Amino acid sequence: MNGKLIASSSPHIRSGETISSIMRDVVIALLPATLAGVYFFRLRAVMVIFFAVLSAMITEAVIQKIRKQDVTLNDWSAVVTGLLLALNIPAAAPWWMPIVGSVFAIAVVKQMFGGLGNNFMNPALAARAMLLASWPVQMTTWLAPVGHTVTTTATPSVMASVGDAVTTATPLAIISGGEGAGNILPTLTDLFIGNIGGCIGETSALALIIGGIYLVYRGVITPRIPVIYIATVAVLTFGFGGFDPYFMTYQIFAGGLMLGAIYMATDYASSPVTPRGQIIFALGCGIITSIIRLYGGYPEGVSYAILLMNVASPLIDKYTGPRVFGEVK
Repeated sequence: MNGKLIASSSPHIRSGETISSIMRDVVIALLPATLAGVYFFRLRAVMVIFFAVLSAMITEAVIQKIRKQDVTLNDWSAVVTGLLLALNIPAAAPWWMPIVGSVFAIAVVKQMFGGLGNNFMNPALAARAMLLASWPVQMTTWLAPVGHTVTTTATPSVMASVGDAVTTATPLAIISGGEGAGNILPTLTDLFIGNIGGCIGETSALALIIGGIYLVYRGVITPRIPVIYIATVAVLTFGFGGFDPYFMTYQIFAGGLMLGAIYMATDYASSPVTPRGQIIFALGCGIITSIIRLYGGYPEGVSYAILLMNVASPLIDKYTGPRVFGEVK
C-alpha cells in the first residue's frame, strides 16, 4: 500500500463534533430564554439558576471522584442539566429547591444509571417531576414579572417565602378554569414575549424559538421532534377545544411546550434514534400533553408526556430500526 488507503474498523465516517461542543451549543441556545427569565424575574431567577447549575456541577464531580472516574465537568453536560432544571422551576421557589432537584437529577437519574448517555429519561424533567410531587405548592406558585400588577391568592407560608413579590396565575391555569379562574388573560403579545407568570425559562416563547433555530442551524437537533410535537398539540387542542384559534394559540405558546419540545424531547440519550421512531415519539408526546391539558386536573402535561415517552423509547427503537443486511436469525 502507498499509505493513502488505510483499512480500519468502523466507524469509517467521523464527525468533528464532541460532547463538549454539543453541550456548549445547547447552553448558547438557552441563553436567550435564560436572559429573558432574569429580565422578567430579576434576582430571584438569578438565585435559582445559580444554585441549580452549581449544585449539578458539584454533585457530578463528587460522584465521579467517589467512583474513581475522570471528572468530566468540561463536557458541559452537568451545566446543561442544571440550567434546564432551573428554567423548569418557578422564580418563587426557595433557594434549597434547585439544589435538591439538581442532586436528584445528577445522582439518581444520570449517574446511578451509568452517567452521560445511559440515562433512560431526561434528568432535568425527572427532577422537576420529583419536586412537583414533593412540594406542589412551591412548584405551582408563580411570580408575576417585574412591573406586572395582576395578583392572585397564595398560602401564607408561600407569601412569606416570596416576600414583597407579586404572585400571579399562568395562562394555562386561567384558560383551564381552575385556580387561575377570575384572572385576566394576558395578551398574545405578552404571551409570546414572556411578560407572564410561569417557570423561569418557559415564559418567553420568542426566546425559546430563537434558541431552537440556533440548534437546528448548528445541526445539534433536527426539527422533526419539535415540529411534530408542537403541531400535534396545535391540532388536538384546536379540534377538541371548540375550534377556537385563540385557545389553540395559548396552548402552543403558554406553559412548557416550547421548552420541552425543543430542548428536552430532543435529548439524545432518552429519545429514539430512528426517524420513524422520532415521529412516533413526537406524536405520543403531543397526544399525552393534549390529554392532560384538556382533561386532566393539572393544566400542564409536557413534563409527564416526555417522561412517559422516554420510557417507551427503547421499545420504539426496537420496532422502527432499519433492516440490517446480512443479518441472520
